[in-house]
Amino acid sequence: GDAFGELALLYNAPRAATVKSKTESLLWSLDRETFNHIVKDSASAKRNKYVEFLKGVDVFKNMEEYEVGQVADAVRTATFQPGEKVITEGDYGDIFYLVEEGEAEATKTIEPGKPPKVVKNYSKGDYFGERALIKGEPRAANIIAKVSLIYKIETIKIDFVR
Repeated sequence: GDAFGELALLYNAPRAATVKSKTESLLWSLDRETFNHIVKDSASAKRNKYVEFLKGVDVFKNMEEYEVGQVADAVRTATFQPGEKVITEGDYGDIFYLVEEGEAEATKTIEPGKPPKVVKNYSKGDYFGERALIKGEPRAANIIAKVSLIYKIETIKIDFVR
């Protein structure tokens, strides 16, 4: 199940190491053209999937196709378990989240010394985490994965610059 040689194909570079078989082995090989075709098709399909998803999110609806593509290229997938905190109230925030699948809830401390209360629910196409990026303030609420399934929340990592 291991693979090797992909870096030379990706970067059109000389081999970085010599690989020798320790035992009798059965290997599969791909030529550069086939490998690059597969990698490019996969990257293109992933980008198209993200572009279509982003077009359905309110905050991106008025963006140009090129701009949405740029955002799609920055998207990274993160998976959260039910009950897991995605954001903690008061923390520094440098990531904006988009719910691709599943649900999450926002809780906020309303009265000091009392448990946080649910203030908002999120589902597919909703987003959160933008306030910390826009205003440079700490996270305003906790965001917790809610459903009993594993689900993904897409993240766009943006370094905050004051």
